[in-house]
Amino acid sequence: MKRFLGRLKVHIPFRFAQFAWGVLVYMLFVILWGAVVRASGSGDGCGKHWPFCGDHLVPAFQRLATLVEYSHRVSTGLMIPLIGALGIWAYSSFGKGHLARKAAAFAVLLTITEGAFGALLVLRGLVTVNDSPERVVIMAVHLLNTLLLLMSLALTAWWGEGAPPIQIAQRGEYRRMATGLGIGLLAALLVAASGAIAALADTLYPVHSLAAALDQDLHPGGRYLIQLRLLHPIISTATGIYSVMLARYVVAIRPTLDTRRFARYLVALVAIEIVAGVTNLALLAPMGMQLLHLLLADLLWITLVLLTVSALAKKS
Repeated sequence: MKRFLGRLKVHIPFRFAQFAWGVLVYMLFVILWGAVVRASGSGDGCGKHWPFCGDHLVPAFQRLATLVEYSHRVSTGLMIPLIGALGIWAYSSFGKGHLARKAAAFAVLLTITEGAFGALLVLRGLVTVNDSPERVVIMAVHLLNTLLLLMSLALTAWWGEGAPPIQIAQRGEYRRMATGLGIGLLAALLVAASGAIAALADTLYPVHSLAAALDQDLHPGGRYLIQLRLLHPIISTATGIYSVMLARYVVAIRPTLDTRRFARYLVALVAIEIVAGVTNLALLAPMGMQLLHLLLADLLWITLVLLTVSALAKKS
């Protein structure tokens, strides 16, 4: 009996972490499908109705936009039972104060706010051709919520596997490293926000040639979204360089297996993301490249989060 209970204690965290990683992967799919809704102009597929699609729980699908928007709502709705189950499992498997339990609780809260922001965009008509500052602000907050949800899921899985908690020294190199990692996380959030604005501008104001796009960007007195779009390559390039330098610095200060692994991933993702960004620009932001660019950005964010917690992990 004792042997069975011992094995059970080993397998529960392992299976919990597997489930948490699986929910994280599914969340990435939901994010990408949300980008399809925006890029295809399908945000009004259900009209200004939520949670119903039009006047029905299940619409007639007379338009492709309705199918795209409704399928996104269904995929998003499935996050509620998945993350709810993750929260219940964490609560029952880990003791009070365990970081996996806290991260899972945070994920449950962010799932609720994620749905609220999505509903607000629909009910306020901040979809398709709407280019109001209100849409930009709510979209940016929505994106911040999404990234924090990804972080919560990743940390739930990470600490659910048994990774040690973080501990920040009061002074010295570790304190400076923690500050540098915090700056990196904030910069990544800024890059994501500017990227969302750039993607929205690409969708609302399409062009048919690179020359026309450059003329559009440099034209004085142009639309404010196009003016803001110019900031994204500048911010992303600067943040990419900083992230590479940060990865090398972290490995020099805390050369563990985990930090080395995540530092390599981070540097590789930065390089690939830059190539994808340039390609996306050269091809005038086709949907496929937008989705790849977004996926790489999300993976880069998750990697930076895991590099941070592994670098600041309490020494055993």
